[in-house]
Amino acid sequence: MASKPVAIRFFAPVIDVAVNALIDAVDQKMKQGITDFIILISSPGGSVIHGLSAYNYLKGLPVSITTHNFGSVDSIGIVLYCAGSRRLSVPQARFLLHGVNAQFKGNQSFEEKQLEERLKGLKIDIENIAKVIAANTGRRVEDVTDAMLERTTLNPEEARSWGLVHEIRAQLFEAGTEVISIQSQQQPQQVQKA
Repeated sequence: MASKPVAIRFFAPVIDVAVNALIDAVDQKMKQGITDFIILISSPGGSVIHGLSAYNYLKGLPVSITTHNFGSVDSIGIVLYCAGSRRLSVPQARFLLHGVNAQFKGNQSFEEKQLEERLKGLKIDIENIAKVIAANTGRRVEDVTDAMLERTTLNPEEARSWGLVHEIRAQLFEAGTEVISIQSQQQPQQVQKA
């Protein structure tokens, strides 16, 4: 008899601590023989490198992953959401696509070559994000890039017509499912079975 999927509630920004907690939780459950995961996501976005790394890691695992937007999946959170081979959304949710920005600290100064390097990095980040979304929605990379630059917000129905969402469903998981919680800047903690 196949074991029940494990649900991981990712209610956090896409940052190093949260992504490491997510990967660790999946790794620990895989060691226990779990091959079916539901990743519940509500995230304001965050770090491009952590989002792309989490996506590539999860996509490369020999497991089944369903992602489910239970609130708002914004920015690089959409890349994490795309790690699901099956992607669900609650009816009252949203998705926000936008471009990438560079943050400068204090009075940093840059030479021309450093600025060119930073700009090239931003362009590569935008292209990589657009490629992930395009590969998972059937859209052209150029169309995804345009949507990002226009700061496109989608409701679940629009996201479904976009190819981002496969099904709109309020139920997150079955009763008795083990739920692991990853919250803003906290390590995962086991929660009672629902």
